Amino acid sequence: MNIMNLIQALPGSIAQGLIWGIMAIGVYITYKLLDYADLTVDGSIGTGGAVAVVLMLAGVNPYIALLCAALAGAVAGLVTGLFHTAFGIPPILSGILTQLGLYSVNMRIMGASNKAINVNQYDLILSLRDIPNAILISVIFVIATIAILYWFFGTEVGRAIRATGNNENMSRAQGINTNIMKVFGLVLSNALVGLAGGLYAQYQGNADVNMGRGAIVIGLAAVIIGGVLFGKIFHNFALRMCSVVFGAILYFVVIAVVLWLGLETTDLKLISALIVALFLAAPYLKGKRAIRRARKGA
Repeated sequence: MNIMNLIQALPGSIAQGLIWGIMAIGVYITYKLLDYADLTVDGSIGTGGAVAVVLMLAGVNPYIALLCAALAGAVAGLVTGLFHTAFGIPPILSGILTQLGLYSVNMRIMGASNKAINVNQYDLILSLRDIPNAILISVIFVIATIAILYWFFGTEVGRAIRATGNNENMSRAQGINTNIMKVFGLVLSNALVGLAGGLYAQYQGNADVNMGRGAIVIGLAAVIIGGVLFGKIFHNFALRMCSVVFGAILYFVVIAVVLWLGLETTDLKLISALIVALFLAAPYLKGKRAIRRARKGA
């Protein structure tokens, strides 16, 4: 094993981590702020990528294509929110239903299972052929995303969304329409996921109907890794979103190390699940160990 191969792979892992970090912030909004298990992201990230690529192939400005990708993701989140609030479908099932439907929608958008876009023929915002520039552009998007969300969640609507996630019954008693706040949160979350899908499709040079498969695992891994490693350090809301992005970067760095060690790419899903399970179990195991120490001390 040549250590140089790993070093050369790290910039690409950082670029991917930054792009998927935007998606992970979307997962953070539903999973942490709304306390809503949203599985829509496996489909909406592919929708964002499909919309962006198809529009750019038609000659649309890449920034406008990204905006449309975010809007497409927002629509997906709206559908999930309406399934849950208007039809009473449980959160997990509402996300699964939207995710399943988006597979067909994405096929309709692209007209095929895959659409490629060549950086030599189209003016893409970022590409894996220029990783330093991709990292720079991704950092700019991450900073802008965190800044806008930091401002938004300080507004009355943003605080209402957070209150709904903290205590839905109390929020309802205070006159907050919790159903609208849930829908709003899902729309915002999946808009970020769609944006990330548009960026990632440009980065890798294609949109694929399966590009979002397992996205929720990556998003949860980023949220959990960031929370475990930086949760006690980062108390400010903006810094917590930064920790999610750091978690995404670390996730892809770990994947790069695993591949460098010689494991098969077919094992990545298993490895991803184990990483998430490890970091999910860490706080629980740490708490049990603290209790045992306290009992021994007593």
